[in-house]
This record gives sequence, structure tokens and C-alpha cells, in this order.
Amino acid sequence: MSVQVCFLPDNVTVTAEVGEPLLQVADRAGLSIPTGCLMGSCYACEVELSVSDGEALGAATAVRACISSVPPGCQQLTISLFVDPTW
Repeated sequence: MSVQVCFLPDNVTVTAEVGEPLLQVADRAGLSIPTGCLMGSCYACEVELSVSDGEALGAATAVRACISSVPPGCQQLTISLFVDPTW
């Protein structure tokens, strides 16, 4: 199933598949999410994820992009990228 993924603040949208790793989706969109350990323990890749079922956008949840993928059951995904000067 295809999901529309919108990256903020650049407002870049790409189509992704359920289960596709978020880092891979961002790379295909021409965006870079900073990474550190690639195991989720350093939080360098933390982003805010909001899921829409087609009617309403859910509350944003902080996730680590290196260990997260496009979730099932959504039509649109909004990913807000943070800027952390320490990374």
C-alpha cells in the first residue's frame, strides 16, 4: 500500500510503501536525517511523525528514524525534521 510522506519544514512529498525505512524514504526525497549510532540509542535521528487516516491528522509522536518505518493503516504521513546543532 502506498503512503504519501510529507517532510517539513521543506514541504517535500514522496510516495512510500508500508514498512519502508524512514531513512530510505528521506534519502529518496533528497533530504538528509542526521544519524549517529543507527541503533536508536543516541537520538540523533529523532523526528516528529504525524499519521493521517485520510480524515484527520493525528498528534505528533517523536520517533527515531533509524529504527522506524512507514506504519500500516495510514494514507498520509507527515515527518517534521528537527535541527539539532550538536549533530
